[in-house]
Amino acid sequence: MAIEIKAPTFPESVADGTVATWHKQPGDAVKRDELIVDIETDKVVIEVLAEADGVLGDIVKGEGETVLSEELLGTLNEGAAAAPAAKSESKPADSAQASSSAPAQAQSAASYGSEAADEPMLSPAARKIAEENGLSLSTITGTGKGGRVTKEDVVAAVEAKKNAPAKPAAPAAKPAAAAPSVSLGEGDRVEKRVPMTRLRARIAERLVDAQSSMAMLTTFNEVNMKPVMDLRSKYKDLFEKKHNGVRLGFMSFFVKAATEALKRFPAVNASIDGNDIVYHGYQDIGVAVSSDRGLVVPILRNTEFMSLATIEGTIADYGRKARDGKLSMEEMTGGTFTISNGGVFGSLLSSPIVNPPQAAILGMHKIQERPMAVNGQVVILPMMYLALSYDHRLIDGKEAVSFLVAIKELLEDPARLLLDV
Repeated sequence: MAIEIKAPTFPESVADGTVATWHKQPGDAVKRDELIVDIETDKVVIEVLAEADGVLGDIVKGEGETVLSEELLGTLNEGAAAAPAAKSESKPADSAQASSSAPAQAQSAASYGSEAADEPMLSPAARKIAEENGLSLSTITGTGKGGRVTKEDVVAAVEAKKNAPAKPAAPAAKPAAAAPSVSLGEGDRVEKRVPMTRLRARIAERLVDAQSSMAMLTTFNEVNMKPVMDLRSKYKDLFEKKHNGVRLGFMSFFVKAATEALKRFPAVNASIDGNDIVYHGYQDIGVAVSSDRGLVVPILRNTEFMSLATIEGTIADYGRKARDGKLSMEEMTGGTFTISNGGVFGSLLSSPIVNPPQAAILGMHKIQERPMAVNGQVVILPMMYLALSYDHRLIDGKEAVSFLVAIKELLEDPARLLLDV
């Protein structure tokens, strides 16, 4: 029985997808729940699994083709067995050897006859010298009577061969799978053109839309990270032991501080829908994660109810899924606010771009020791620049600055945040 292989049901925010990779080809055996094909959307890669054991039939949508929600991709022949590899017909050893012997002998005789016909006349002594020195007789010009090759002709050819410059060794054959090497001369410029992935294309589209559709503005501040670093150093071992190996990082402090600040300034947690402002009574914070396919932003839902340990564990899980391409559509959808940490790549200061329909995004940066004036004294402190980009249509400058100051104050006095250890 043929089973239809269909694209999954896409959510409303995803219009279509692209067939990324067929992991099976027509005629291949397939096991139930085995991966057949990957569908790439502008958010995630969706895996389509086999519904039953069988053999892959026709492929309707090839790699690179666009597919809609629940559109037919191919067929699976349930219960069928893969066709066995064709076997060559065997013969008895003696018969096979006998049958191949005669043609081989005939070919050898024909070759010998042809060579003998083309071979110049020469004396036995000249032939012996030529064979000992590996000379081809057809390359020696005879000076004797009737074109006969004399002993002197062979000796001269041997001397000429010895005095000839050595030929460069032929380059070793390259493996078939190896990429072709390109020898670049001075002034040569090489270009490589590859198609943009759907995720990268969607990221580009959203970034351009964000900058052209909202009044984006960025405000900056700096935070002394020493209190958080001291607290983390003091409790990290106890924290990891109590929470089953979950490590205490900096991101959980920022998520908790942002959550508290969002409660105090609801406009930063709101979004614009047409002519309406939607105020969200919950905090769903997206955490930007880098992957091989591009930047993805999985969502921490209801962070107001999450502990530091839960936040750290969930972020670590999202990071693993992002690297493996296993993030689900649900994990990528929604969000009322975003935190992006460019500091992990060494960024000292930047202006993040808001992720619509959200109204703001917080940018973290590299922790850098700098001389700071504290109570009239110059003190070296680990400082971090913070950047808040926001939609000025919805958020006034006063609210944006106050929101960022609130985060700064919470991080510089982390005793306000519950450690849960």
